[in-house]
Amino acid sequence: MSKGPRSGLSAVSTALLAMSRHLEVRDVLKTIVASARELLDAQYAALGVPDDHGGFAQFVVDGVSDAQWKAIGPLPRQHGILAAMLHEARPERLADVREDPRFEGWPSAHPDMSDFLGLPIRDGDEVMGALFLANKNCPKPEGGCGFTEDDEELLTILAQHAAIALTNARLYERSRELTIAEERSRLAHELHDAVSQKLFSLRLTAQAAAALVDRDPARAKGELQQVAALAAEAADELRAAVVELRPAALDEDGLVATLRTQIQVLDRAHSARVTFDSCGVRALPAAQEEAMLRVAQEALHNALRHSGAARVDVTLERHGPGAVLRVIDDGGGFEPRATRRAGRHLGLVSMRDRTNGVGGTLTVESAPGKGTTIEMEVPGG
Repeated sequence: MSKGPRSGLSAVSTALLAMSRHLEVRDVLKTIVASARELLDAQYAALGVPDDHGGFAQFVVDGVSDAQWKAIGPLPRQHGILAAMLHEARPERLADVREDPRFEGWPSAHPDMSDFLGLPIRDGDEVMGALFLANKNCPKPEGGCGFTEDDEELLTILAQHAAIALTNARLYERSRELTIAEERSRLAHELHDAVSQKLFSLRLTAQAAAALVDRDPARAKGELQQVAALAAEAADELRAAVVELRPAALDEDGLVATLRTQIQVLDRAHSARVTFDSCGVRALPAAQEEAMLRVAQEALHNALRHSGAARVDVTLERHGPGAVLRVIDDGGGFEPRATRRAGRHLGLVSMRDRTNGVGGTLTVESAPGKGTTIEMEVPGG
């Protein structure tokens, strides 16, 4: 390694630490690919996770622009060199991948590649993926490969740790799926109980109004006003439950766009003015984006349903590699030191748990009659 053993060891250590920092599978895949390309000084890197149908469930690249990737088209199939790495489970180091008899070509928009280093990512007997690099940034020996035996050894070490990181990420996601399933079951029971009670009350009150409409119109009017109030409460219960039951499309739209859309809907649905502004926010690790969205939803729900606010302002700003979320309302406020009562009423415990779970910090500033500011900061990736 041209940079010497000390700098090389430092680079490997940095790459391995970067992989261990993430819990979401997609974040781990991106980190593995970026780390491998940087560590071995290659122009291109990619990692494919196979599906059960001859293709790839996920395929992550580094060194290819978004426009190039879009032009290339659908995910590749398991053929040629990729199939060899997956099915024969052995390293492949080639002077020119295009001259290998197994090479079957690539789409017209695909970048041109020559020297090639690839190997499977394995967990025991299971092949979890295929990791490969192309076009090493160095003078090529005549008829030889730019990638060396040292490079292959280094990538093997990286792949072994990548297998551990991917296994941990899969276990985390499965655990979270179980937690989400349990949470949805709990919400379904709560929704059933709350809305059933409201609808039962609506039915009785409407029947009372119908019985009174001829002989006591004034009382009937009062009962009908109660019907309207109960209907509004039922709508609030449904709205709150739907927000929890329908996960935001963070993967497709990102945190900024998702928040902006939800806040626009809330601004139209409520009498309070609800605004959103963002500045310089980069994409965050998936778990941090989800936590920020959930805290924003909880804070908005509190402000619009409990505080009596006339205005709620939400901002999302870049802070170093991370971001800061603020939800500020001009409502009735509360005494933050009354943590037990406030925690139950405002979901502060839930917000703190979500924030702590992604290594963030949550600050709550409020006073009776002075409104409330919820601030959440996350570290980024």
